[in-house]
Amino acid sequence: QVQVVESGGGLVQAGGSLRLSCAASGSIFVINSMGWYRQAPGKERELVASITSAGTTNYADSVKGRFTISRDNAKNTVYLQMNSLKPEDTAVYYCNVHALAPANQRLQFDNYWGQGTQVTVSS
Repeated sequence: QVQVVESGGGLVQAGGSLRLSCAASGSIFVINSMGWYRQAPGKERELVASITSAGTTNYADSVKGRFTISRDNAKNTVYLQMNSLKPEDTAVYYCNVHALAPANQRLQFDNYWGQGTQVTVSS
């Protein structure tokens, strides 16, 4: 089994900063990409940022220049540094890990999700 645990959410005023962390553990052979998604009330879950094992990053246009994703491959951990936060960044943030792990009596790549962490930005 693979466990994904996020931390670092909270309440912050507009213009402030937060840093999210996500650690993957369990029977992991290889982690391909890691990323952060968010879902605001009444909206669909959307990609915020992702990073490959080689360090290639991808950002949603709405967070470019404000958020930075990074990862520590040795610790199977991904971070999201969020600066200049806006009220529209308010959402539940989910960590996603695309990993090779035992499943259905074989090794296969699957997407694993954390439980989510609330980020609230007040105006």
